[in-house]
Formats: sequence, structure tokens, C-alpha cells
Amino acid sequence: MTVSQDFILQNLTNVIEKTDFPLGKKIYQGKVRDTYEINGKRVLITTDRQSAFDRILASIPFKGQVLNRISAFWFGKTKDIIENHLIAVPDANVSVVKKATVLPIEMVVRGYITGTTSTSAWVNYNKGVRDFCGVRLPEGLKKNQKFEHPIITPTTKTEAHDEKISPKEIVERGIMTEDDWDFVADKALRLFQRGSEISAKNGFILVDTKYEFGKDSEGNIILIDEIHTPDSSRYWKVSTYEERFSKGEEPETFDKEFLRLWFVEHCDPYNDKVLPDAPQDLVVKLSEKYMQAFETITGEEFVPEMGGVTRIEENLKKYFEE
Repeated sequence: MTVSQDFILQNLTNVIEKTDFPLGKKIYQGKVRDTYEINGKRVLITTDRQSAFDRILASIPFKGQVLNRISAFWFGKTKDIIENHLIAVPDANVSVVKKATVLPIEMVVRGYITGTTSTSAWVNYNKGVRDFCGVRLPEGLKKNQKFEHPIITPTTKTEAHDEKISPKEIVERGIMTEDDWDFVADKALRLFQRGSEISAKNGFILVDTKYEFGKDSEGNIILIDEIHTPDSSRYWKVSTYEERFSKGEEPETFDKEFLRLWFVEHCDPYNDKVLPDAPQDLVVKLSEKYMQAFETITGEEFVPEMGGVTRIEENLKKYFEE
């Protein structure tokens, strides 16, 4: 990787924490993405905000560029499985996408039993839960163990907090029809299989991930949001997984788990009103990991684009003027 720690340190404050462009209309600010309506098109701007536990923990240099570009890569690799919302990438942080009515369920697919949050499979399993989101889990599983087959553990999409839910409840409560559920469940497992195959070739394990779907103007279900990024997915290194698992050690990871663990150890991230600042060394480490993930997944060198929100605004003007 050509980007050095010194370069990241020099850009710790050169992050995109929020946007407020005069172009179009800002219609939504999510945990990571700012959504605009410009000339009748939907525009997603991926910031450097780092979220976990349903709140913002820090801002990570160049993270937004990594997420946006990795999603574009995976959208291209999976469009034969299901159509997605991506139209164009006019800037490293920006995606122009199709409008879609969001299906209010996150399709979480898990290949391994792990995690530290209240909705994670391991935390629930360790508390004695065996019927998890409608999936019957066997006795005797160990943390970080591979499931016999990937499982789907859906959660509801809410502003406050994700809620675990079973497929049966989704249909009974009228959140989705049975046909729509069957369709997205099949697509989610196929996307996970494709992601796992490509990831394995590049030396890492796609542990778990989430997919979001929506209906376009013609009523077709399409893949939206992001796909197989280090924010929506957990990655482990293949080369050391078996040895570490046999010793009861945590796998080597490409994701943000170590930052989550630091906050779990130093505060109550769900309930404390004010969180401590993320340590600078962990911010630098996470920035490096995002860039390493980009290069490993895409096979391309990560070259950061400088200029921040000014650059984004200029590129958006050029795109919409063409």
C-alpha cells in the first residue's frame, strides 16, 4: 500500500464529516451517507463517519472513498444475480443511483457465529438463545465457528435501533409479502455465495454481511445501499483463521471490530450520553485497514483523491452539466 501512516496522520482532520451542498436538495442524513435529490436523480455521498452501536464513533480518513468504490466494484460483480441501483460514480465519494422504495428489512447473512453487539448471533447464543431470527441453532457451537450453511437473520430498519425478527413475523406483520421474502432471501444467499467465492480467491473470508433491497418505479426488487464493504461486512484472513480458532483466539480481521471492542471496554456505547474520543492510533489503523481492504478486494492500488467537499461539489456540477 502506497499510503503511509504519516500521510494518514497529516489528514486526520481532512475528513468529510458532513455535507451541505447548494446543489439540489438534501433529503436524508444517515449514519454514513448523505442523500440528495439533484435534477430528479438520487445522489449518495459517502462520508468518513464511522458508526457502530447505532451512533457515530469517529471520522476515518478516506473511508468514504473506500466504501463507495468497493460498492461500485461489487455491484459490477453481482449484477447478473440481481439488478442494482447504481447509475454512475462521478466522484470517489459519490454514487448516482436509481430511486427505490426501500424494503424495511436488512437481510443479514452469516457464515460464522460471531459478533459483540446485541443483535449478533454469538452474543445471543452465549446467553442461551437457540431460536435466532427463526433459525434453530445447534448446541455446542464455539465463538467464530463456521455454520454448516450460511443463515439469514433479518432485522427491521428503524431510526432508533435494529430489531431481530423472523421470516414468519415479517410476513405475518405485513412488512413483506411471502413472495417478496422468498425472492430477497434467495438473492441474499446467492450474493453471499458470490462474495465468499471472490473473497476466498483474494485470501480472506466473508464472515457476515447485510443487504438492503428496494422496489424501483416499475415494482422490480433491486439491490440498494452498499454491498460487501468493510462497513456492511466482516472479513477475516483465511491464512490464520484455522490456527487462531483452534487456540480460541480472535481471527485477524479486515473490519472495524477492534474499534467496537475498544468502546465496549471503555464505556457503555449503547447508553452513555457522551463517548470518549477514539484513540488516534486506532483511527490511523482503521484508515489503513479500509485502504488495504480496497486493494485486496479490487486488485487495484488505492490512490486517495484530495480536495474534500470542494472536489465533490465540482465533480457533481460537471456530471449534471453534461
